[in-house]
Amino acid sequence: MRLGSAESVGLIGLKAFLIHVQSFISPGLPYFSIIGLPDASLSESRERVKSACSACGFRWPQTRVTVNMSPASKPKHGSSHDLAIATSVLEAGGALPTEGLDHTVILGELNLDGTILPINGLLPILTQARSQGITRAFVPADNLDEAHLVPDIEVVGLRHLGQLIQALGGRSRITAPELDSHLDTDKSTAIASVDPNNSGHEDNSPANADPSPPKPDMADVIGQEETKWAMMVAAAGGHHMLMVGPPGAGKSMLAARLPSIMPVLDAVQQLEVASIRSLCGTLSQYGISDVPPFEAPHHTISMAAMVGGGAGLATPGAITRAHRGVLFMDEAPEFSPRVIQSLREPLEIGRIFLSRAKGSTTFPARFQLVMAANPCPCGYGYGTGERCTCTPRERLRYWNRLSGPIMDRIDIQTTVPPVTDPGFDDHRPRQHSAQIRQRVTRARQTATERFHKEGWTCNAQISGEWLRQNTSAKARLVVDQALRRQRISLRGADRTMRLAWTLSDLDGRTSPGADDVTTGILLRTRAV
Repeated sequence: MRLGSAESVGLIGLKAFLIHVQSFISPGLPYFSIIGLPDASLSESRERVKSACSACGFRWPQTRVTVNMSPASKPKHGSSHDLAIATSVLEAGGALPTEGLDHTVILGELNLDGTILPINGLLPILTQARSQGITRAFVPADNLDEAHLVPDIEVVGLRHLGQLIQALGGRSRITAPELDSHLDTDKSTAIASVDPNNSGHEDNSPANADPSPPKPDMADVIGQEETKWAMMVAAAGGHHMLMVGPPGAGKSMLAARLPSIMPVLDAVQQLEVASIRSLCGTLSQYGISDVPPFEAPHHTISMAAMVGGGAGLATPGAITRAHRGVLFMDEAPEFSPRVIQSLREPLEIGRIFLSRAKGSTTFPARFQLVMAANPCPCGYGYGTGERCTCTPRERLRYWNRLSGPIMDRIDIQTTVPPVTDPGFDDHRPRQHSAQIRQRVTRARQTATERFHKEGWTCNAQISGEWLRQNTSAKARLVVDQALRRQRISLRGADRTMRLAWTLSDLDGRTSPGADDVTTGILLRTRAV
């Protein structure tokens, strides 16, 4: 009996778990099997591993080869386990020594010629592996930049299976002479390191890349000062927002600039966002950034693409990619009602639970929802409405797509009027995003210091119990009167008080007054 073993790491959502890969070469007819709940892509690893090992000069056993991946009760998916499977088979076949792999994980996808391809999700994989005592990792060379982001773990970059064999004390015939025979351990990183003091304006792209376009700035938007103020309130408190206005009023421009006035992400949040992008395979595109993410799906998006989906185990959707940032739904009433209704739970708890045939997955989804809509299907039902061609029934059907439960979860509803005075000859300086962000950041810091015991980071997360205990009786009286007149619901009462606390923080007061609550009610109810 000949046994070989190696360690890999599997992912279920953003949670990783160690996989012990064990190979057994036994007498019998030639057969290669992988057991332990592999998916289709992992089952196909048999041919990739067999061809890659042969390319390195290993004589494949003409007997039975069985690979077990434990724990057998958890589903395994993807091609990132190819390299660990190959290592265990080579060890069982005597091509590698049986020692030297303690506290080591081996990750990578194999090509038929033995070259190693990059994988997705390496950042959350190594983060979890480090917490379980792993001190060394062999990874694809193209993932080396990402691997260097995880401290306290030695990472070794590989371009060919033969390099791994040589590193572990074996002998290999590398059939690709154009590949460097040395291990990539000092490769310069193209992904910026996490810097908590990064303001989001540094250029993290490689030196030979094309100059990046100018970053969106609130000063680019002409007029709409009232909407800009409402967006500042939304950014300061983490509140959801709806903008209603005719075509061309600037709704999309304003929404795209919301991340530029939001507080920058701290080091923990940056790694959280980077882990999601790593899982989605887009980390190399964005790099590590302290600018909150911005997702703007088209209105034809399916529910699975919005919340996450896929066969077997679910993959992240748009709401997870927008975690710690902004989810912008332009032409919101044009989205499928099922897609809109699927946002109700994530808006409340900041997570999404997905159950599929092979297991359940939890993804983070704490985002700020920004919706934009026209006043009617044709878009011209504003002012006198002379240009509007919509019937009352068409308008009703249009707005009924945004149900009461969804609208009740929108903290700020504001009207974006058409710009009648562009002010092209007006040379007065406009307020830039950096100036607005300074005020927003001060308000967020006030809220964070106030809630340091509770662990909340913004006013949108305050519990109703805390609000009722700490909001003044005079301010609560205004809310009670609005409740009795059915202007707001009980959920709306809590959200109104959260808005009032944000307004108080922006103005530098220690607690909100009756005027803040009145303004909060107006912000919630004046758009539609």
